[in-house]
Amino acid sequence: MRDHGGNIDGAIARFGGSDWIDLSTGINRAPYPVPALHPDDWTMLPTRSAKQALLDVAAKTYRSSAAMLATAGAQAAIQMIPRLWKPGKARVLGPTYNEHAAALRAAGWKVEQVSQFGQLAGADLAVVVNPNNPDGRSFAPADLLALAGQTRLIVDESFADPRPDLSLAPQAGQDDLMILRSFGKFYGLAGVRLGFVIGSDRDIAALEDISGPWPVNGAALRIGAAALADTAWADATTARLRQETEMADALATAAGWQVAGGCELFRLYDTPDAELAQVRLAKHQIWSRIFPYSNRWLRLGLPGSPAEWARLTRALEA
Repeated sequence: MRDHGGNIDGAIARFGGSDWIDLSTGINRAPYPVPALHPDDWTMLPTRSAKQALLDVAAKTYRSSAAMLATAGAQAAIQMIPRLWKPGKARVLGPTYNEHAAALRAAGWKVEQVSQFGQLAGADLAVVVNPNNPDGRSFAPADLLALAGQTRLIVDESFADPRPDLSLAPQAGQDDLMILRSFGKFYGLAGVRLGFVIGSDRDIAALEDISGPWPVNGAALRIGAAALADTAWADATTARLRQETEMADALATAAGWQVAGGCELFRLYDTPDAELAQVRLAKHQIWSRIFPYSNRWLRLGLPGSPAEWARLTRALEA
């Protein structure tokens, strides 16, 4: 069974209540304000011009001139990409988001999880999440480019919006390198289901054939174009998130937890007992993320309002 955050219905079934704060994901809880939509967004098939308008602003935001495809979230790309090539030996740098390995195995790839960056070389395909989920490890673009010269490389940049210095999107376009970007996490609109794949002309054309003529709905095209163009909002949000990671770490440290990693959108804590820590928060109707491979790690997203911060403070001080 694939293990994920965001399973708030399971928390409600287990603990009851209805006024939950879901901090089990890395989704920004202070989302971009959705712009006014046009009736055509709901009643007409998405147009080529609307699709191109989104891709144009995405190219500017990600500083990339490479071929790009908009998808129904980064997850849609993760499921399609393994079908592009004949299955072989894949290595995934982990622990990380488990859908990469699951999608590769489902497509017939032999998958090995490795713990060190240097172990990725020699595979037919390598996957790196940068910054990594859940520990926030990051990798220099130069090192990733060197690896792309040795193996086909997929770099998942779903949490890289606040860290443009880490992004390989400006260098994308070469064969054997694909970049994934998520819209919903940083912009806090995961329900829009929007993401991007950046790569070579050949690979993006092949993915476009698999995805079909309308992979992204009309509302997502309009919302995505407006949000990605709003650089002032993105800059202010990045500054806020960096300040709030310090607030979250201070609360967790005072509660007896140790900072084990994280990035601007989530924090990872080493606790004496992760399951007990999750229950402690759940008693205040705050949902967090624990992991089947660690009995100590707990990942926590950041609250999205003063009221949510106050509740998290009370939960950790209790």
